[in-house]
Amino acid sequence: EADRMIAALEANGKTLLIIWPLAWYPPHVTSKRLIDQGVIGDVREVHFYDGNRGPLYHGADKVEQEPTTERKAASWFYSRERGGGSLLDYLGYGTTLGTWFHSNAAPIEVTCMVDEPQGLEVDEHSVTVARYARGLSKFETRWGTFSDPWTLQPQPKCGFVIVGSQGTISSYDYDKTVRLQTRQHPEGQDLPVDTLPAPRQNPIQYLVHCIATGEPVAGPLSPAVCRIGQQIVDSAALSAREKRTVPLVK
Repeated sequence: EADRMIAALEANGKTLLIIWPLAWYPPHVTSKRLIDQGVIGDVREVHFYDGNRGPLYHGADKVEQEPTTERKAASWFYSRERGGGSLLDYLGYGTTLGTWFHSNAAPIEVTCMVDEPQGLEVDEHSVTVARYARGLSKFETRWGTFSDPWTLQPQPKCGFVIVGSQGTISSYDYDKTVRLQTRQHPEGQDLPVDTLPAPRQNPIQYLVHCIATGEPVAGPLSPAVCRIGQQIVDSAALSAREKRTVPLVK
């Protein structure tokens, strides 16, 4: 499906922007700036953990609800045939921004394990390990966090830890700072997140800018980066299903 979208785009000369909300989170944008400035050297590892208490704990506009066996049975979130499960819900966020942090490098092979909750046909917890030429990265999805990150960050905290040859960054969803560790400051420093500048303050503003100027869509919103992220997701789903390590799906 991703390839069909890209083919249609190329055939018609249109602009396609894939919206990942995490791409607008100031801590993650700040982390990418630090990476591009060489502050932590070459990126070697990306660690991602994200999720929520579960998709049925909240409805539209995050209205609190209580999940029940009956609601799970009726919800597409818990239907294998309809693409349910925490892996397909959350993994793309991590693999797409992870690809961005890795400067668009793709892994060589992927291994994924999922829980198999009794009475459910989809996972509520997945761990994906991607082997790159430079090392291993890990992407973990969870329905069942202790709290929802948009109210109170659970432990583990939702977001990213990025390890480079000269330093590390922790970049957590919704935080007002990122934690930077370098050779000069091994004790770590809390840096305030960047204020997002125009035209990258929201997806509509950025899309209008790209259409008006002809500037190509870049970063984790671009089809090229998102395709690599989707390759990792497809590879992880295959690995979990066949219970083996698989080469990156082409």
